Amino acid sequence: MLVKFVLTMEDLLVGDRHIDELEFGWTGDLSQDEILTLSRKWITTQNFLTDRMIGLERVGESSLTIEPIEPQADAEGQ
Repeated sequence: MLVKFVLTMEDLLVGDRHIDELEFGWTGDLSQDEILTLSRKWITTQNFLTDRMIGLERVGESSLTIEPIEPQADAEGQ
């Protein structure tokens, strides 16, 4: 299943630099099981982001949105 991820983080400390808010997105092709596993890890793992992002020392509020991407019809509408 093709999905869009949007990660929003507030009050970041990267090295000695403070960042008020950062948002970025990407797409991935994952099965429903993979999406559920990722969601569970996101919710239950302490320091999920700081353990995975080089240089990220602190992050305040954060959210991860996962939305399915609908397949687009071809140019002829089929």
